[in-house]
Amino acid sequence: MIDARQLSHEYPDGTTAIRNITLTIEEGERVAVIGANGSGKSTLQLALGGLIDTSTGTVEYFEETTDAEDVRDRLGVLLQDPDDYLFNTTVREDLEYGPAQLGMPRQAAARRIERLADRLGLSGLLDRAPFRLSGGEKQRAAVASVLTFDPDVLLLDEPLGAVDDRYRERILELMTAHEGTVVLFTPSPDLVPEVADRVILVGQNGSAVADGPVREILTDGSLLRDHGLRPPTTVQLFDGILDADEVPLTVSEARKYLSREMR
Repeated sequence: MIDARQLSHEYPDGTTAIRNITLTIEEGERVAVIGANGSGKSTLQLALGGLIDTSTGTVEYFEETTDAEDVRDRLGVLLQDPDDYLFNTTVREDLEYGPAQLGMPRQAAARRIERLADRLGLSGLLDRAPFRLSGGEKQRAAVASVLTFDPDVLLLDEPLGAVDDRYRERILELMTAHEGTVVLFTPSPDLVPEVADRVILVGQNGSAVADGPVREILTDGSLLRDHGLRPPTTVQLFDGILDADEVPLTVSEARKYLSREMR
């Protein structure tokens, strides 16, 4: 789906954000790109989404083209700031914008918008101006705007943002239910096991320092700490008690483990 080779990017002030990153995202994969704040995750997302011209390297999409504009209807890119997606007079118009640009039939778009609005608690906000939304409401509206046209690839930068627990679970469910490819960019290892089966760790110098299965990366406390991250909370709790291949990665897994042990 995405084949990136030797990506590096330097901003005009001389800051190098990413260094010589090479990666391939296969069809249907669930990938989490993790790294400390300032490691270059957001820049990598912009590069993979074709929203910046990198200093070096290339990105090929769907084994077809290196021009993201040729496949814009197949890429759903959620940036870190939801205000980048909310620029129309009402939330409804923002959700209609993507499908309209891609020529989706209006009735089909309306049905999809209605389903997403209901799922994300936006039904009563559709006719409200985006600037009148709270931070969490803006985040939910931005997520909905990316999902309206059902892209083949989702590139999501911190999609949970200021979202409260009630809607956090709903967004996670939408991400896991998505039939295409999902790439999550996050500084939170705790979130990763709920979404991904593969992890790419971006070091603090902007290079990809590890790429592998979720359990392999997230149970390597030394690796994560060396690059400014902590292991998931459950991994920290069971560290030194269980072998790495037995350590629960999520609260749900920990609950099941403790339930078995207490029988």
